[in-house]
This record gives sequence, C-alpha cells and structure tokens, in this order.
Amino acid sequence: MDQNNIPFSNLSPDLILDAIDSLGLHTDGRLLALNSYENRVYQVGVEDALPIVAKFYRPNRWDDDAILEEHAFVQSLADAEIPAVAPSIINNSTLFNYQHFRFSIFHKHGGRAPDLDQKGVLQWIGRFIGRIHAIGSLADFRHRPELNITTFGEEPSNYLLEQGMMPKELESVYRGVVAQALEGVKRCFDRTGDLATLRLHGDCHMGNLLWTDAGPHFVDFDDSRMGPAIQDLWMMLSGTPNEMQKQFHQILLGYEDFYEFNPNEVHLIEALRTLRLIHYSAWLARRWDDPAFKVAFTWFNTQQYWQDRILELREQIALMDEPPLIASASGNF
Repeated sequence: MDQNNIPFSNLSPDLILDAIDSLGLHTDGRLLALNSYENRVYQVGVEDALPIVAKFYRPNRWDDDAILEEHAFVQSLADAEIPAVAPSIINNSTLFNYQHFRFSIFHKHGGRAPDLDQKGVLQWIGRFIGRIHAIGSLADFRHRPELNITTFGEEPSNYLLEQGMMPKELESVYRGVVAQALEGVKRCFDRTGDLATLRLHGDCHMGNLLWTDAGPHFVDFDDSRMGPAIQDLWMMLSGTPNEMQKQFHQILLGYEDFYEFNPNEVHLIEALRTLRLIHYSAWLARRWDDPAFKVAFTWFNTQQYWQDRILELREQIALMDEPPLIASASGNF
C-alpha cells in the first residue's frame, strides 16, 4: 500500500500501541490524544517508566530526508544545551515505520505559557532564539523548502483560486486583493535589501514555547525551514504598535547576546504576517479532506470566512506601507 494515500482514520489505538511496542517499548494501554492537526500526536503510557509522546507524521507531507533533516537540526540544538525537544534515538534511528505510518518518539516535556509581563522573560526568550539562530546559521537545509514569496504567497493563493475553495462571487475580489497584497510583500522585501536566510524554528509562536521553573523550551520543529531570522521573532509580538515595539526591544536585548540581527529585516514583519495569512487559508484548504478539519474548522469555506480574509488582506496592504518597528537593543521604549 502507498503510504502517501493512507488516511489517519486507519491509525487505530491498537495500531499506535503495536507500533510503539515494535520498538521494544512496552506500552501499558494508556493513550491520550494531544492537540495536533497536521500530524497525530499521543501521550502513551509505558510499563515501569514515564509516559512518552508519539508523533505520527501526516502522509504525503515531508519525505524521509526532510524529516530526518529536521531531527538532526533539533538534535544539534539539544547537543548545544539549547532547550529544544529532540526525538528519542532508538536502535540508532529517530524515524520509524509501522504499517506504512511513519512516527517518532519523544520524552514528555510539560510546561505552561510564559508570563510575558514578568521582568526578564522576553529577554530570556530572545537569548534562546538567538542561540537557535547561531546554530541554524552554520549550515543550510537541503531537503526542506525556503519560506519566501513563492512558497508562502504565490503558490498557496494560486491553489485557493484553482481549487474553487471560495464562493464564486468572491473569487475576482480575492484575486485582485491577494495580487495587491503580494505586490506589497515584494516592496517590503525590496526595502529590506540583501537578505540572509538560515535554518529556523519556522512556527515560533507562544503555543510552541513551554515554560517551566527552569525557563523556556521549544517544541514542534515540524515547520522548520530556511528563511529570514525575523520569522522566528515577529510571532512573539502582540498588541498595539507601541506594545510590540517594547516587546521587540526586550527580545533583541537577549537575542543579540548570541546572534546579530539585521535591522533591515523589520521591513518584513507585516510582509511575513501577510504571507502567513495566505498560507494558512491554503493549508486549511489542502487538509479539507481530513474529517478532523471539518469538525475543528467549521467556519472555513463559508461566505463570512472569505469576506473576513479579504478584509484582513486589505488591512495588511495598508500596514505594509506603515513605518516599521525600530530594531534596537539599546535605549528605552
């Protein structure tokens, strides 16, 4: 059977437990599904040991080389004592196959959302992202794609229009607005000038950052790819422009202890946000055959959804022409 065509509905509890047992681990029957839509992730009880986390990869997304490349990157971070959760090495491997499903095993790492109002927390986060980027800049991915206008803007928007994922009466409006938005993105990249790319976390938002008394640790490098450093920083910012400026300043105070930030990349913040919005809609559309998406995202593919996306892109078009944040780790904001 072609593993690319196997639905997640075939991933039964018995299959999950048998897959893990096949590695020489002895499961005790406890199985808890964790929050994940792209892959399927479970906390699994193991006899006479702490529970482990098993991640079953979505078929037909990454090939083996791309998954192993991500694993090697995260392991290099862990080897440098950066708190990134790397997959467990079992029988000299980190990627396994059982009944045509590929999966990996991780130690369980709990945590809570960081308290961003607590003094020093944003600097602490900045230091670890700076350390991730210092390692990420040492080599390039060969099997994982780059985050750019083509992969996150042009290809996703073309897919949405070609697949007829929106009401017919809104197609021409969306086509015009997304074209205008992508022109704005290109102007932002032009203003940035020469741009270095490096291996990123790729989806570095607060949901993938868990906090303990020992500090932060980063999880879920599944979207790791090549891209500009600011991609791993802008999703840490929220609120009004003034609030984001203060947050950015604190993050850079820590970040630049370990990696130099190119200040011109501030021109990309709203451009990358625009690309993420386009890519997210296409991600939902590409996964619409998965029954879990129809249950979790009932509002997708409705008239209201696409009207909101059009309005959102129009707002981004205006924001991309506004003055950017100031990239400085000195002074007060």
